[in-house]
Amino acid sequence: MKITQSKINELLSEPGCEHNHKKQGEKKNKSCAQLAKPGAAQGGCAFDGAMIALVPIADAAHLVHGPIACSGNSWGGRGSLSSGPMLYKTGFTTDLDETDVIFGGEKKLYKAILEIEKRYKPAAVFVYSTCVTALIGDDLDAVCKVAAKKTGTPVIPVNSPGFIGSKNFGNRLGGEALLEYVVGTAEPEFTTPYDINLIGEYNIAGEMWNVLPLLEKLGIRVLAKITGDARYKEICYAHHAKLNVMICSKALLNMARKMEERYGIPYIEESFYGIEDINHCLRNIAAKLGDADLIERTEKLIAEENTALDIALAPYRERLKGKRVVLYTGGVKSWSIISAAKDLGIEVVATSARKSTEEDKARIKKLLGKDGIILEQESPKEILRIVKETKADMLIAGGRNQYTALKARIPFLDINQERHHPYAGYRGMVEMARELYEALYSPVWEQVRKPAPWEDNNQTSRQEFSAPLSPVSSTLSSSSSIEVI
Repeated sequence: MKITQSKINELLSEPGCEHNHKKQGEKKNKSCAQLAKPGAAQGGCAFDGAMIALVPIADAAHLVHGPIACSGNSWGGRGSLSSGPMLYKTGFTTDLDETDVIFGGEKKLYKAILEIEKRYKPAAVFVYSTCVTALIGDDLDAVCKVAAKKTGTPVIPVNSPGFIGSKNFGNRLGGEALLEYVVGTAEPEFTTPYDINLIGEYNIAGEMWNVLPLLEKLGIRVLAKITGDARYKEICYAHHAKLNVMICSKALLNMARKMEERYGIPYIEESFYGIEDINHCLRNIAAKLGDADLIERTEKLIAEENTALDIALAPYRERLKGKRVVLYTGGVKSWSIISAAKDLGIEVVATSARKSTEEDKARIKKLLGKDGIILEQESPKEILRIVKETKADMLIAGGRNQYTALKARIPFLDINQERHHPYAGYRGMVEMARELYEALYSPVWEQVRKPAPWEDNNQTSRQEFSAPLSPVSSTLSSSSSIEVI
C-alpha cells in the first residue's frame, strides 16, 4: 500500500465521521488532523499508532524496519494479552545504522524476513516502515512481495512513517493494511447468523475476556477480533460477519465503513465501560442482528447481570458516593470512564481531551455538564492546580502521571494501556470499584499527610535559634572564634 497525498487526504477526511456530517459547504470533507510534534515520537506518531492497531495479532511476527530506537520506543507499551501464541511479544527490528542509511536497507530487510520465517514460522509477518526508511526511499511493498513469494508466508507492508501524522492516523493506516492485504483472503469453516467482528478492541489487561462470555451466553459468535487476542487467519475471513461492532473508537472507523461498502456489513459504535453503556451495547447488537428470540434472551441476561452487579457494587457505592475525581487520559477513555464513574456515584469534575475526536469532546461536555472542566494544558503543574481548585479526592490518569500525584500526596489510579486490571464489562465494573476504593481509602494517605516527627522538632529548634539574643550571649558570640556547623 503506497502512501500518496491522495491516500493521506482520504484518511484525514473520513466520510463516516459524525463530525464530518455536520460540516457544510467548503468545510465538508476537510481534513481534521492532529499532527505529531517534531521529535515527539513516543505516544504520538503514526508509526506508534499502526503498531498499537496491529501488534495484538498474537500469532504474527511484527518487524520494525528502522533504527533500534524506533522499536525500543514503542514495544511493549500496551498491556494487550493473548490466550495462546506469544510471538507478538517478541520485538523484531532490522536495526539500521549509518551505512544502511547511505546504501539502503532493502537487502537487510529481505534477509530479516527470511530469518524470521525460518526460525519462528509465523502465521504472517507485518513489516513497519519508520521515518528513516521512508526518507531514504526503501521500497517496502516490493521487498515484502518478493519475500512472501519466496517463503509462502503472507508478508504485509505497513507504510506508517512517524512524521506522516498522529497516532490516530497511524491506527487508520494499520486498518488500511488489513483491508488491502488480509481481509477477504480466506474462508471460515462455517458461518452462523450471529457472527460479529469486534473492531478497535485491543484486549488491554484481558478486558475482552470479560465480554466474550456474555456474547457466548447469547449465542453470538465473535468471528474476528480486530485486533485484541486475534489470530491472523480469523481476520482473513472477517468479511463473512453479519455485523461490525466498533468498541468506543473512531481510530478504525475507515475500516468499518469500507467493509460496509465492500461486503455489506453494517457497523455500530459501542462501549464496554459503564453499566448503561454495556446494556446499550448488548441491546444494539441483538437489535441489529434482528432476531426476536435473541432480543428476549438479551433482556433476560441484562436483568440477571444488573441484579448481581447491584449487590456486588452496593458496599463500594456507599463509600464512593460523592467523591470527586480529576480524569486525565486521552481518546475515548476521556468520556467512557466518566460514564463508568457516574454509575458508582463518583463525580468527575475535570477531564482532558488529549487525542480525542470532535465526537469524543461533544460527549465529554454532555457528561460533565456546564460546571465540568476540560483540561487544555498538559503540564503536571496545571493538573495539580485543577485538583486543588476543584478539591478533588483523586487523580485518575496514565502511568506517566503517577509520580506527580504521589508527590502531591493525592490518591492515584492508572487507567491507561499500561494497567494490569480490566475495567470492561460487568465484572470490570466491580474491579474498577474495588481499585477506586482501595486507592482512596488506603491508610497510607493518612500517614503521608502528617508532618514528619523531625519537622516538628526542627520547627521548635528554629524558633529557639531565631529568638533575640541576650546582651551576654551577644557578646560571647561576637568574641568567640568557634565555628558552628
